[in-house]
Amino acid sequence: MLAQTCSRDGSASRILFDGLCPASPTPKILTTTTMSVQYKIRNQHGLNYLTCATVGWVDLFTRRVYRDMVLESWQYCQKHKGFQVHAYTIMSNHWHLIVSCRPPFLLEDVMRDWKAFTARQTVDYLLDASNPESRRDWLLHLFGYHAYNKKNKQTYQVWQHDNHPIELYTESVIAQKMHYIHFNAVEAGYVTLPEHWLYSSAPYYAAVADDNFCDYQPLIEISPIWEWFFDKE
Repeated sequence: MLAQTCSRDGSASRILFDGLCPASPTPKILTTTTMSVQYKIRNQHGLNYLTCATVGWVDLFTRRVYRDMVLESWQYCQKHKGFQVHAYTIMSNHWHLIVSCRPPFLLEDVMRDWKAFTARQTVDYLLDASNPESRRDWLLHLFGYHAYNKKNKQTYQVWQHDNHPIELYTESVIAQKMHYIHFNAVEAGYVTLPEHWLYSSAPYYAAVADDNFCDYQPLIEISPIWEWFFDKE
């Protein structure tokens, strides 16, 4: 029954324990690789903090079209693959998530699949000259460079391979990670309050804390963090 919300003065987030919150031939895209053990998702149905970035830390997500590709892919996985998003933020070149996955689906498989899908989507969008993108040639060159000479012999690579998973066990660590996620945009200087960053779960948790839940429509369904604890009881 833990909920992360944002304080109005922009200071550290406060934690609520209440349990009653509302409720052409397609080019080959390099999407997977053999990862070292330290980057494996050890508990496929646990609560995991994940981070992923674009290759070369390119600022792909300054364009709304690419942010929406990510959100739509997450929405599909929520409906069809047991994917649960508890907290997130999408920045200019990376994202952070606190997620879990319902059996029989495996979180590692879901992450692999949606990263592969969004990589193909991104490259297909860039290859279509009718789509507006002033950086088209540069992005394709960059994605091609990062795929060059890889053993998979792929044409493009969009995502860095690692998800840097951290399994979350305790309420204090969950609170720390949620605070970091929600204040990412503040630290970057994009906004002054976490709930002002649209591509984040911060507005959702702020609305719940202020009893404005019915007035707020999140971009993606958020599974409140306390629901994960209920499921374990």
